[in-house]
Amino acid sequence: MIELKDIVEAAAKLRGVIHDTPLYPSEVFSRENDQHVFIKPENLQVTGAFKIRGAYNKIARLGAEDRRKGLIASSAGNHAQGVAYASQLLGAASVIVMPKPTPLIKVEATRKYGAQVVLFGDMYDEAYEEARRLEKENGYLFIHPFDDWDVMAGQGTIGLEILNDLPDCDIILVPVGGGGLISGIAVAVKAMNPKVKVIGVEPEGALTLKTSLEKGKVTRLDTVRTIAEGVAVRTAGEMTFEVVKKYVDDIISVSDYDLQESFLLLLEKHKQVAENAGVLSLAALKKLPQKGMKVVSLVSGGNIDVLTISAMINQGLVSRGRIFCFSVELTDKPGELLKITTLLSKCGANIIQLDHNRFKSLDRLTKVQLEATVETNGWDHLDEITKAMKEGGFEIVRVY
Repeated sequence: MIELKDIVEAAAKLRGVIHDTPLYPSEVFSRENDQHVFIKPENLQVTGAFKIRGAYNKIARLGAEDRRKGLIASSAGNHAQGVAYASQLLGAASVIVMPKPTPLIKVEATRKYGAQVVLFGDMYDEAYEEARRLEKENGYLFIHPFDDWDVMAGQGTIGLEILNDLPDCDIILVPVGGGGLISGIAVAVKAMNPKVKVIGVEPEGALTLKTSLEKGKVTRLDTVRTIAEGVAVRTAGEMTFEVVKKYVDDIISVSDYDLQESFLLLLEKHKQVAENAGVLSLAALKKLPQKGMKVVSLVSGGNIDVLTISAMINQGLVSRGRIFCFSVELTDKPGELLKITTLLSKCGANIIQLDHNRFKSLDRLTKVQLEATVETNGWDHLDEITKAMKEGGFEIVRVY
């Protein structure tokens, strides 16, 4: 296994190549979760994610002959950019195999760093198999995204930075895919201060390491289903599994709805954009049983396309009760719609859309169905609207 000295050496190699991203306190996440929350913004890192740390450390440690073979990697996006950028800096050619559904922003960014991009398969594991096939066929050197000691050591430099900035922190929350990030961080942190708890966070639809730990061996998931495509990995690493088993204190799971809420809060309150996998650690804050702790949430990356940002904002508004859509059956006579809009106005709800449709009602001759979408201030406001409608004689059904 890697040791603290390997991570310290990696930090020396990375000096001048990456940003030492500073911790900053989050009042909003602290208040919402009854914790003292500090954010480690690796979404502001070179290439937009933490992956450059491990990729650069690995490639920098290769000999000139190995680099001349050409490098190949498989990635859902961030490791791809890390390998491509590091290869460019160190004078090596690179080929990156990415799953076909990878967001276009990640594909184009990888190409801009000089890599040849091959799109293959519907998920990471299929891209991985194709990369290993091309490695054998062309004599390339494969740079693994997580199951590699040098890669883990590079990612572990984050642990050094966190404890240098906040030596008395209690908990570090780390997004988990294949396990390389949390492995490196856990080794560094436990060597520096064993009292600090290192807790991984996985999406409910990709419980790769959690399942493996429960079964006592690396276990391949039949399927993965999550909006956090950056951690949609069906099989954890053999080496990372051993490190996680030894050093990681717990694995927490969060839902896609939790991710949408956290994404919106980070964007709205801190003016920072993160990718879906990047906010796993923020979504996990509400799952911690301990309160009043100094908690570091690692935001692991920010490479997200504009269309996904739009969808995440809308879904986040719904998840936090800020957008409310309901249907109500009205008597088909003049003035009924006015009653509804008047009630909404008195409640201070901003109408976004109204769909007044008599063909949706079972009684088309005397009834009409109204579907209304309104902007609210949250769940309490939503309850106030529902109560006002009932007192006004209208039984509403929530659509979302």
